[in-house]
Amino acid sequence: MTRAPAPAKINLSLVVGPARADGKHEVVTVYQRVALSDRIAVERSPEVRVAGFADDTLVRRALERMSDGNGGSFAARIQKRIPVAAGLGGGSSDAATALRLANALRAEPYPVDRLHAFARDLGADVPYFLEEGPQLGTGDGTELESLELPQDYWILLVLPRRVVKSSTGDVFAEFDARNGERGFDGRRSELLAALGSVKRPRDLAALPKNDLATSPLTAELETLGAFRADVTGAGPAVYGLFLHGDRARTAQKEISPRARTWLTAPAWYR
Repeated sequence: MTRAPAPAKINLSLVVGPARADGKHEVVTVYQRVALSDRIAVERSPEVRVAGFADDTLVRRALERMSDGNGGSFAARIQKRIPVAAGLGGGSSDAATALRLANALRAEPYPVDRLHAFARDLGADVPYFLEEGPQLGTGDGTELESLELPQDYWILLVLPRRVVKSSTGDVFAEFDARNGERGFDGRRSELLAALGSVKRPRDLAALPKNDLATSPLTAELETLGAFRADVTGAGPAVYGLFLHGDRARTAQKEISPRARTWLTAPAWYR
């Protein structure tokens, strides 16, 4: 059996454009891994099995792609810590980690490009979790380019209580209904230009904010000292970036009665 963490992610910026012919949307996004992680264990098995998280679909699909027939399958156990359907990429990270671990157990591991092809089939965020460090995602989010971004800050993750998330499909449908793609080229250029000027953590505040979702918690986090706050992915989780741990802990204490919170930090490695 082999084990590894499956870290969450935040989108430091998410610019969304028009729907494509394949039904997906053009995006330009900045992926940043964080230290909050699930744990994945994988071992050889006569058949595909997944335990520990009854609602899993992605890890099972990942293991099915890695099976080589004739009883050469895999079993996985998931220990969940990342909240589900929150915009933090937990399911995608679990699937990518399962792909890596199962591939390492194969008698003939798949090459990297084949592994990435499997990841793209599983979901737009999955390929990111096969990479290390921050990444710029373009196209449908699966075309990746490594970024050098500051990592010396604190991250407060906030998940509002009693908020029911719309499905990701519904969030994109609402985006289309309000013609959210208008001005995409300008926002994309703004994001790329801002990335070129990022030297210190505070420079991340200049990145365009999430096109898909907003939350009143972002303004509250900024009032409490965050130099950057935004919704991650399709939400509803929100993050605040802080230069100092004491201010992040004070903000966490203030918000915790109304939301689930996690105080964490950037993570570089998969």
